[in-house]
Amino acid sequence: MPHALSHLTTLTYPGRLIILGRDPADAFNIVVYAITGRSPSSQARRLVRDRDTIWTRPTDPEILKTGNPDLLVYPAVIMGRRIAVSNGKQTSDVFSSNAGSALRALDAGLEPWSYEPDAPIYTPRISGCILDTNSAGLALLRRSEGGKTNRSFFEFPLEAGRGKMIATYAGENRDPLPSFRGEPLDLELGEKTAQAAAEAVYAALGPREAEKDFRVAVACVFAEAGSMSRAEVAILNRNERKSE
Repeated sequence: MPHALSHLTTLTYPGRLIILGRDPADAFNIVVYAITGRSPSSQARRLVRDRDTIWTRPTDPEILKTGNPDLLVYPAVIMGRRIAVSNGKQTSDVFSSNAGSALRALDAGLEPWSYEPDAPIYTPRISGCILDTNSAGLALLRRSEGGKTNRSFFEFPLEAGRGKMIATYAGENRDPLPSFRGEPLDLELGEKTAQAAAEAVYAALGPREAEKDFRVAVACVFAEAGSMSRAEVAILNRNERKSE
């Protein structure tokens, strides 16, 4: 059985996450990208739309420099004849692939990539792709115990009111951070607009009592099935919501 979005409240620290799915009316393909961060450099970011791309941008360039800007600033979502989403610069390669299925686009676009070089965590690279043809897929590149890249790809049909989710981490806030493993998580998607879905994910990622708020930003795209270039986009940045 799929989980409600409230299941995200059980994940204390998921890192970055991607949700792909379809709205309850079976009219829109849904892409969600959310950022949670523990370090000051990860927290010093926001999501910004620039035409057909949603970027991570610094809120404080000096604080961002205390981390690795090359891993912190990237095109998170690119929209057009397909939608590509990821937690790094690999988004562009997935979007640019001419492959005819989501799985092949992910395989081709991620061929030169590995997990992130942020020792000792070695954050996995997570990516997703939706095509006009109803083809959807998710990918997880994580470090194996021997240091090689473990590549996992998942292809699935989009179903009304359902979604699949992967994250960079398993959800526990401990060191070392355990990577996400196994199959994507099945979720129920009951929201009817991009704004409502973004709000629901943002709320579900909120801290439980006496816990630190790791939320950074959430972006949600509702794209008409069969016409991916037309999309409703909602973005929530925590630095713009100081009252919460």
